[in-house]
Amino acid sequence: MIKGFRLNTLLIYAHPVPSSFNAAVFEVTKQALLDAGHDLRVTDLYAEEFDPVLTREDREAYLTDTQSLIDKVPEHVANLRWAEALVFVFPTWYYGPPAILKGWFERVWLSGVTFGVAERKGQTTSSKIRNIRRLLVITTSGSPAWWMFLIGNPCKRLFMRALRVLFHPRCKSTWMQLYDMNVVSQTERAKFLEKVKRKATKL
Repeated sequence: MIKGFRLNTLLIYAHPVPSSFNAAVFEVTKQALLDAGHDLRVTDLYAEEFDPVLTREDREAYLTDTQSLIDKVPEHVANLRWAEALVFVFPTWYYGPPAILKGWFERVWLSGVTFGVAERKGQTTSSKIRNIRRLLVITTSGSPAWWMFLIGNPCKRLFMRALRVLFHPRCKSTWMQLYDMNVVSQTERAKFLEKVKRKATKL
């Protein structure tokens, strides 16, 4: 339940290089959320050496013994059930999130945790994660904005449509993307960091 402007906030970060620009974005975002007074839990997937691989054993038990999969990632599942806000920081690689983040979805966003399995043909999944009322996604990409628009920005569609539909109907969603990442100036990077700080503060 939302307590004023203070939210149970889960920050998920995925980048392997501590000196990267994404790391700077992560630190700015984390500090802004703390300064705003939110209850914050942080998941740094690379630092935690999260295993993104859904094994054959996992897949075979996916629907018949989902609890066995939950038991392998109990802290991650508990964080999702606790959270009222989700904040993601990651680079867009090959038009999607890093494999470690995609694997986090596959291993943690399980049946009974974030969705319920459809019971008949033509029916979509039901939601188990209506507790999420805020979504902030911050990413970078090497491609220019016009190209991402032309191809439909599949990463944005994943988060802002496919995942967003599972959240509370009135969930406030914000997408931030720094395009042309490999050629932008230091001034442009600094401006983006300031924008990130403002958005995270006003989560």
